Amino acid sequence: MSETTTTAPPTEMTHKQIVEVLVGLMSALFVAIVSATIVSTALPTIIADLDGTQTQYTWVVTASLLAMTVTSPIWSKFSDLYNKKLLVQLAIVIFLVGSLAAGAVQNVPELLAARAVQGLGMGGLVSLAQSIIGSIIPPRQRGRYSGYLAATMAVATVSGPLLGGLVVDTLGWRWCFWVAVPFALAGLVMLQKFLHLDTVRREVRIDYWGALLITIAASLPLIWVSFAGSSFAWASVQTAEFLGAALIALVLAIVVERRHVDPLVPPRIVVDRITTLSILGSIAVGVAQFGASVFLSQYFQVARDHTPTEAGLLMLPLILGNMVGATGSGQYITRTGRWKGIMIVGAVTLMAGLLLMGTIDHLTPLWHLSAYMVLMGLGTGALMQNLVLVVQNTVDVTDVGAASGVVSFFRSLGGTIGVAALGAVLASNVSGKIAAGLAQAGIPTGGGGNVGSLDLGKLPPAVATIVRTAYADATGRIFLIAGVIALVTVVAVALMPVTELRTTIQKVEEEPVEQLEDVLA
Repeated sequence: MSETTTTAPPTEMTHKQIVEVLVGLMSALFVAIVSATIVSTALPTIIADLDGTQTQYTWVVTASLLAMTVTSPIWSKFSDLYNKKLLVQLAIVIFLVGSLAAGAVQNVPELLAARAVQGLGMGGLVSLAQSIIGSIIPPRQRGRYSGYLAATMAVATVSGPLLGGLVVDTLGWRWCFWVAVPFALAGLVMLQKFLHLDTVRREVRIDYWGALLITIAASLPLIWVSFAGSSFAWASVQTAEFLGAALIALVLAIVVERRHVDPLVPPRIVVDRITTLSILGSIAVGVAQFGASVFLSQYFQVARDHTPTEAGLLMLPLILGNMVGATGSGQYITRTGRWKGIMIVGAVTLMAGLLLMGTIDHLTPLWHLSAYMVLMGLGTGALMQNLVLVVQNTVDVTDVGAASGVVSFFRSLGGTIGVAALGAVLASNVSGKIAAGLAQAGIPTGGGGNVGSLDLGKLPPAVATIVRTAYADATGRIFLIAGVIALVTVVAVALMPVTELRTTIQKVEEEPVEQLEDVLA
């Protein structure tokens, strides 16, 4: 491993300076995350306008999440090697280019390509925001500011559908992409003016093979779940080819990372007990974070026949829960220095909310959904940034980017795979329920029009009712699956050793990893 040298110890910033930097970061980060979910309420309109399918419906969201996921560890590693300020500005510019292109597309393939460019910029923004915070704020105080960042990410994730609904109903769906441009530019200006970081110089050895293999290992399962069950059977030669290639890429990636002098994902960070458990805990958080906004928006519009604006408003309880969970847990951790108890409560609350959402159907009262969404929001908010915080606490400032990126990568991967896999499950269940409903009503399958279309206005009223009921009843199934996955998060957080949060940016005491378990908060 190359030696790290710095021109001077990291300079701690004042509260005012930190807030000025955070405003710029949160402005850019907000529009990036909003762009990942703002299309959720607009998707029925977009897909109907561009003559898309249910699989393409899911991939409009998945394309950006996939690009964000596979590039986040690369951005994070670059943040440990190069100028963080320059990198975050580059990420904003890439995101802006993707946003402008997405609003001008004429078909679904063009939209998927533009969304991938957006995702590339989003991966940089999410990773670099966490890396920058880790570089300017000590872990003990970081809970307070991470709470603000987590609240921004959480609110952006679930307020995207509300903004999308308003934009679609007033300006048209193309403005769902263009509306982000001025806010991203504002963040660019703020960061240029207020973000000043000490330069960290180190010899650069870029892990190109590691980046390629990690990208392949993460991408192939996503492509597989999108086509399995429709283009080919789940148990088939094609499935074996996809998963076999992904496994080979993963094994090769591990070999490369263990041997490279400056690996993209340092094994010494991943094998740390807290990091490993945080990775496991992040998967369900990602599924809940992204899956909720995508499938709840579809549930409200397709299954319950609400307008895009109404669908966005109905998701306000989720926004409220996220805000309270993120800011409340951040303030609590900063004041007390204790993090494990509040995170266990958050994990249990998240699982309870998802399992309760698993009971919904086409007759569920809306106030029941509101209560369930509040629980989901509280749990997600209490976990999202704090899982990153406890990992950052185990490394020095020179590795804070890589450490942050590892957790963000698996959270995004969990969300991406979750959206793709649950979307495939939803499409399969909906098809079966529509066929059963048509048979029960005595309607020939070929005579009901294009029952796979999400433009229900083109269907006969009796068929449209069957389709809506099918979507409503199938949605509960996917949240039930997410609730079972959340059990992993509960167990992972419960098994985490209790550690003391540092009050310095640098890791002044180089303790062996195994000794951390003996430190009491």
